[in-house]
Amino acid sequence: MKMKVVAVRGLRVLLVLLALAFCGYSVASQWDAAVDAFRQMSWATLAGALAAGLAGLFVWMLGWREFLAGLGSPLPVRAVFRISGISQLGKYVPGKVWALVTQIEMTREHKVPPERSFGSTMLAVATSTSCGLAVAAVTLPLTSAAARREYWYLFLLAPVLLAMLHPRIVSWALGVMLRLVRRPPLEHPVSLGATLRAVGWTVLGWALFGLHTWLLCAAVGGDGKGLPFLATGAYALAFVAGFLVFIAPGGIGAREAALTVVLTPVLPAGAPVVVAIASRVLLTAADLLIAGAAFLLGRTAPAPGNEPRSKELVTGTQPTTGTQPTKEGP
Repeated sequence: MKMKVVAVRGLRVLLVLLALAFCGYSVASQWDAAVDAFRQMSWATLAGALAAGLAGLFVWMLGWREFLAGLGSPLPVRAVFRISGISQLGKYVPGKVWALVTQIEMTREHKVPPERSFGSTMLAVATSTSCGLAVAAVTLPLTSAAARREYWYLFLLAPVLLAMLHPRIVSWALGVMLRLVRRPPLEHPVSLGATLRAVGWTVLGWALFGLHTWLLCAAVGGDGKGLPFLATGAYALAFVAGFLVFIAPGGIGAREAALTVVLTPVLPAGAPVVVAIASRVLLTAADLLIAGAAFLLGRTAPAPGNEPRSKELVTGTQPTTGTQPTKEGP
């Protein structure tokens, strides 16, 4: 058992180091362009855009926390911050599964069964994608002909994906996925209240990322009453486009391309690329700052009440009759 713990922790460290390497490469590969982009903006603008990005990432963590609590494993904000902050570095490793793997392993430290962690993460991903497309569908058709022309098919997905967030549909889908990976079913479905609270945090996150993008657009000459809406929809659409490109770590390339397409008609020549590069570097810095703060927090004790109700939830085995599961210490 001790060897397994050491192996898991070693794998986690390896994944974090690998993620940092990819993260550093993504910044270094655009360093000259990023420096040129930053020279066109004031420090106040850059600080404001970074702060908005940090706030957006934080409220998305709270959305995931709502789903986790809704499935039966409430965690304190500090624990969620540490788990999410470190595990999200995995999105910079090609394949997009490493963040999920790291997150599941880290929630085990808080007595969260793997199926709950898996289910809450799938719900958070589905919610961010659905709400992102919904935000883009509301803001872009009225402000961007380029978005309507290039990404019309994504707008059609928004109402379908939002409808699929209904707890009954979600419970059925998660049940199917858990059966496929031969894991025990969830004890109970996530409630409509928890879903709505998570959607609220997610939409607030999109608004903050829109503020982040709008500040950068305004700094390079963008103006007009519709620019805040266009910037918000542009980032939401670009993020979803980057997420759908499975191989690209952190959506690199696809996100910038989509953002440039949408912003080109409303910004001066060359400015959309400047905004895309500045946004990428600032949000990468935000991920690193959050991960660094999460490392400094250190491991927290498991929250009371998060212990699995039975041993089979963790191991997949049936407990013997009359035997109570042993609770591990912090």
